[in-house]
Amino acid sequence: MRILVIGGGAREHALCRSLSLDPEVTALHCAPGNAGIAEVATLHAVDATDGAAVASLAETPHVNADLVVVGPEAPLVAGVADALRARGIAVFGPSAQAARLEGSKAFAKDVMAAAGVPTARSHVCATPGEADEALDAFGPPYVVKDDGLAAGKGVVVTGDIEEARSHARGCERVVIEEFLDGPEVSLFAVTDGETVVPLQPAQDFKRAYDGDEGPNTGGMGAYSPLPWADPGLVQEVERTVLRPTVDELRRRGTPFSGLLYAGLAITSRGVRVIEFNARFGDPETQAVLARLRTPLAGLLHAAATGRLAAFPELRWSDEAAVTVVVAASGYPASPRTGDVIEGLDAVARQDAPDAYVLHAGTKRDAQHRVVSAGGRVLSVTATGAGLSGARERAYEALERIRLDGSHHRTDIAARAADTTAKGAQG
Repeated sequence: MRILVIGGGAREHALCRSLSLDPEVTALHCAPGNAGIAEVATLHAVDATDGAAVASLAETPHVNADLVVVGPEAPLVAGVADALRARGIAVFGPSAQAARLEGSKAFAKDVMAAAGVPTARSHVCATPGEADEALDAFGPPYVVKDDGLAAGKGVVVTGDIEEARSHARGCERVVIEEFLDGPEVSLFAVTDGETVVPLQPAQDFKRAYDGDEGPNTGGMGAYSPLPWADPGLVQEVERTVLRPTVDELRRRGTPFSGLLYAGLAITSRGVRVIEFNARFGDPETQAVLARLRTPLAGLLHAAATGRLAAFPELRWSDEAAVTVVVAASGYPASPRTGDVIEGLDAVARQDAPDAYVLHAGTKRDAQHRVVSAGGRVLSVTATGAGLSGARERAYEALERIRLDGSHHRTDIAARAADTTAKGAQG
């Protein structure tokens, strides 16, 4: 199978790494990719949001893709998957209409209401007056979401009414909703528009600093599995959230084929949907794919071609996985780029083969050195016997990396690992 992956972040590196290890994959291409992806795939320059350009690249004799996997949300909302399907190219990723589930928070709320999916009460606001009324109605903590795409940083959760009002006024349209208590969970599901195949759940860390302090980011780390979660959580979410949503979109004539990502809160009143995304999440993908033992290419191709119902049950490693994000100086406000990254070869040579680095914002400079090229620069990922073992390997690998001014959280999966260890002792 010849595969083209669209995107250039750590999520796409994780996808490319898994696909490169799949014996079914005979050729792997990525556009535009990054310095790390270049080690496992042939890179191509392309405007990832230009459907015609992506389709033309997929059709070139050199690429000749049997499957195109669209990683980021912006190309999906822009209709790249539609352009590929119009040329008869198998694509893993929803249509522009179905991707509105992520592209518009208001649309997602409408779908959830029609499907009976449990979520937070909310108001869609288009004026400052409407926003003020909604904020007063719900009270603190205030949850204000940009209705459109915001690269994972369009949500403000604050007890400061002026901060909430300021964020609302900076957006064309916002969704203001009640605050949901309880831990958050990310659950991915592969679907062909009818059959739904959930993956294993993960938890990510949105705040920039230890102890969930600092501003929201695109994600500073993740881990899987969740030893504290109810054993029936995946089945419950499949029954109450994933299947009803997929069924509702199909009923509307806009079937969702690709990766449906449910961001969940496990509240005192039960599971509630915080948001939907229309693609693999970053950094959760890095941890989830590290544990997937089923070859990835066949799974994605089955979804893209409507044959998911006949696909075998997924196989998973018993080991845990932890991902720690290394961010550039100044991230998330004003990340600095162009700094040389050292120690990557040392991680590749280390004695722990189950720890590796996935590139996010990187490129090669004129001297062919790997340098930072974005806010989130690297995802250090490791597997191990339990979360404690995976954490130890990930942080040992991270210590070998040097990036001037960089920062990372030191507490990824720490609480879950500690809880698991105490439970085993007593």
